[in-house]
Amino acid sequence: MSRGRPHSHRDEARELGAVRTGLALAAVLCVVELVGGYLTNSLALVSDAAHVLTDLGALGLTLFALRLASRAASDTKTYGYYRAEILAALVNGAVLWAIVVFIAAEAWRRLREPPAVAGGGMLVVALLGLLVNLFVVLRLREHRTHSLNLRGAYLHVLSDLLGSAGTVVAGAVILSTGWTAADSVASALIASLILVGSWALVREAVDVLMEAVPAHVDVDSLRRALERVPGTAEVHDLHVWSLTTGRYALSAHAVMNAAAHHTGDGDRVLAAMADLCAREFHIDHVTIQIEYESRRAAEPAH
Repeated sequence: MSRGRPHSHRDEARELGAVRTGLALAAVLCVVELVGGYLTNSLALVSDAAHVLTDLGALGLTLFALRLASRAASDTKTYGYYRAEILAALVNGAVLWAIVVFIAAEAWRRLREPPAVAGGGMLVVALLGLLVNLFVVLRLREHRTHSLNLRGAYLHVLSDLLGSAGTVVAGAVILSTGWTAADSVASALIASLILVGSWALVREAVDVLMEAVPAHVDVDSLRRALERVPGTAEVHDLHVWSLTTGRYALSAHAVMNAAAHHTGDGDRVLAAMADLCAREFHIDHVTIQIEYESRRAAEPAH
């Protein structure tokens, strides 16, 4: 996962602009490829249109999540709406997997009985799709590290770009050799690209929802670093998780040593630990309970 960076209103406006542009172009391209696939009898074009349809869903969910995530926290949503983007990313990935099953089944049927395909028309529509997807990919590329949801939208369009390239090649092969099975081969390639591109997206979304330790954090190293803070005898009940992409939280119990207990240095130790978490581990939401006598035995097992 990316560590993220502070966002300005200008950053958010540019992200929204890129997503809106992608949404409008994807809608036009989806209609063109569906019509072109029907007229040319090309499964590759229909498959690409189905993929573009998921792009529409991905970009629409991204737009919705970007707006929702900016809403302030409330009494009932104390962490705000950060997880909206994670839910959207998970839905995107699940829809992509359903599309893969459909494309693979139809490609297998057509490989066994290759139908006639109009290679020239297929090539023209595929070239148009390639150019549109290339433009949208370039628009989204600079924003892909800002959130998991934006990266999901970027992966959708990137895999569609690669699929369009495969369809262009298949159209050229059919036009020059008459081998119509190239259409089914291109469809299977598109399905593979969708599967590979969505796997990491779904895995990371599930990790966030399961509150797994962020990939860049080693819990043992973090515990040792916290226990090296002067005045600390022990750190236990340590938990680290992701609120959303680039925003991490920590909770722990820190036991003060006798010297810190005697001088009442709890506040200083707490401030030092919070600074260490932010500086070295990029954890900005830190909750640490200071103890002067370990209560580890009294706590429930995890």
